[in-house]
Amino acid sequence: MRTTRTARTARTTRSSAVVALAALGALTLAGCGGGGEDGDGGADATPGSESSATVELPRLDGQKVEVAAVWTGPEQENFTKVLDEFEKRTGATVTFVPAQDPIVNFLGTKIAGGSPPDVAMLPQVGAVKQAVDQKWAKPLGPEAKAELAKNYAKGWQDLGSVDGTPYGVYFKAANKSLVWYNNAVFENAGASVPKTWKDFLTTAETISASGVTPVSIGGADGWTLTDWFENVYLSQAGPEKYDQLARHEIKWTDPSVAQALTTLGELFGKPELIAGGANGALQTEFPKSVTQTFTGGDQPKGAMVFEGDFVTVNIAQTDAKIGTDAKVFPFPAVGDRAPVVTGGDAAVALKDTKGAQALLTFLASPDAARIWAGTGGFISPNKSLDVAEYPNDVQRDIAKALIAAGDDFRFDMSDQMPQSFGGTPGKGEWKALQDFLKNPKDVAGTQARLEADAAKAYGN
Repeated sequence: MRTTRTARTARTTRSSAVVALAALGALTLAGCGGGGEDGDGGADATPGSESSATVELPRLDGQKVEVAAVWTGPEQENFTKVLDEFEKRTGATVTFVPAQDPIVNFLGTKIAGGSPPDVAMLPQVGAVKQAVDQKWAKPLGPEAKAELAKNYAKGWQDLGSVDGTPYGVYFKAANKSLVWYNNAVFENAGASVPKTWKDFLTTAETISASGVTPVSIGGADGWTLTDWFENVYLSQAGPEKYDQLARHEIKWTDPSVAQALTTLGELFGKPELIAGGANGALQTEFPKSVTQTFTGGDQPKGAMVFEGDFVTVNIAQTDAKIGTDAKVFPFPAVGDRAPVVTGGDAAVALKDTKGAQALLTFLASPDAARIWAGTGGFISPNKSLDVAEYPNDVQRDIAKALIAAGDDFRFDMSDQMPQSFGGTPGKGEWKALQDFLKNPKDVAGTQARLEADAAKAYGN
């Protein structure tokens, strides 16, 4: 979704990331493991509690800290547990401020009104850059910088930096190159886990022939469609082209974009393979695209759903058990390699206060990460977090793959772009790809609209 427009925007998908994700090929998965482990500081210790602390925090008695994020539902509930622990350890009073998406617009209104939150969770690289350009964001203090340097690979540090100055702590990450599937449907259809795009389409046809619609798409949320495009494009066009398109150094009318859209059209152009067809998909929000895949036993509305590791939060709202009923495989290779696309949410201080800096220090530590890790639906780029904290083998393996990739990954392209193009509902890339889902034969027209909107957003 949005870009820093600098050479530091993305990392190459080299062998280490590929090898790490190859391990996920085995995620015709082992069954769920036990729950995350509690802290070892005594019988009453909780994950991340002061008795098991790895980072020292200041006392902030009487101070108030506001934190804005677009998270709702289970994500908000789990993040609130992290904030509760910060309150216990510092004496501060922390308030979660629900933000609308795009969050930059929400923050602009708050700042114009003279009431910015202390910290904001920004889900786009471009949003971090924009906050710095607008002089909203405050650089990390020495304690937060020390935690960041100790616990994060350079690639993640760079993504939170602007012109070499660190501003953001990537607290929550995502592996966005995963396809989750209803195991009972696969078994009944005699379908096999695909490794290539061609195999994926064959598997979809096999499932369709068994009487179940194969693919569930949350097209009402345009970001899911950008993720489809990015995985196809990265695997097919390669990392150099991916970087160039992310920075608008090549146009959306480039033949590589036409090729990726044509490939996507092989799926989008067969409405019988999509739950509800194109119109149904465009009325389906992301959470429903997941839950309808794992409800109805072996007769769900869709057999597979593509999205990141955060899908586990939505699966948990069904009766399906991850690793048994709900399994996962890497996004199939369209070109020579399977893609490795990541995303993430960065914590950025908007006030230069002791409370804001202390919270960033806490969020950069494994103490904060382990609280959410134990509840599920969360992957941390914090390399100091013990993977045993994750609640099951599926998430442990996904987390291991992310950490093993080191600096070698590609960040979500639309998250690198100007938000007006790559991250605004009903506009830019989101709208163009929603229209493309309705009319996947219009490759050239889609490219022209994408280029016109991108040129306006990038100013070139």
